[in-house]
Amino acid sequence: MANPFVSQCIHILQPSLIFTMLFVTFCKIRLADIRLSRWHLLLLLFQSGSFALLTLPASLLPSGDSKVLVESTMLCLICPTATAAAVVTSRLGGNAASLVGYTILSNLTAAITIPLFVPFCHPQDGMTFGTSLLLILAKVFPLLICPLLTAELLRRLLPRVHQRIADCKDLAFKLWVVALSLAIAMTTHSLVHTTVSLACQFGIALVSLATCLLQFGLGRWVGTRYGDTISAGQGLGQKNTVFAIWLGYTFMTPVTAIAGGFYSIWHNLINSYQLNRKQKEG
Repeated sequence: MANPFVSQCIHILQPSLIFTMLFVTFCKIRLADIRLSRWHLLLLLFQSGSFALLTLPASLLPSGDSKVLVESTMLCLICPTATAAAVVTSRLGGNAASLVGYTILSNLTAAITIPLFVPFCHPQDGMTFGTSLLLILAKVFPLLICPLLTAELLRRLLPRVHQRIADCKDLAFKLWVVALSLAIAMTTHSLVHTTVSLACQFGIALVSLATCLLQFGLGRWVGTRYGDTISAGQGLGQKNTVFAIWLGYTFMTPVTAIAGGFYSIWHNLINSYQLNRKQKEG
């Protein structure tokens, strides 16, 4: 990672893998089959609203441990739903179609919200707000939205090619493994070279755990009121942590990327517990 060439390659490869992973996943989805629910709106408001509210303290705090913790919290809250969440939801007995609809909306919300608020709390040197907004928009929006548009365009223009991609079993999962490996490498690089204290690093772990528990709990609480407990819980709680790591490393204080790594541990532990309990219940 210390080699500039290797670092540059990873910066190019990482978003490319995220794009391809989302594209393959969206090839398996028909937009016409998606049904929207009121809980979608409530959780999207929480996702974007909590991120926006934390922009104020993040913009006022000087560089240091406190700002890092606030930014880490922001990453864990705005990060869109993981594409694998639909698989876990199905195994838990939830409504996978409803979850897929929320996943798409979650990506769209993140693509709009992040460029609007990140320039306030983490302005780019020598750039105006407008220039910074456009720069972030140019990197984030295509990464989250273009895979959906490309998949839909391919479905209409080249249906046979589209079907062959959709039939590729576990391709998105294999891409995710590679992307996660690179994300961990980027996170480790940030951790090794950071000047942030061990206390702050421990704080990031606690912040990521707290936001993980909050979002799983809040999602299930909201979902219960609309008869969709499992889908709502997974939608808000299970995150695309590879994207969170990339976002932290690219636009915020680099060490905040480890928040995504910690979050990945917590949500996988929660999923393992839920799946194990479901299996025991039969």
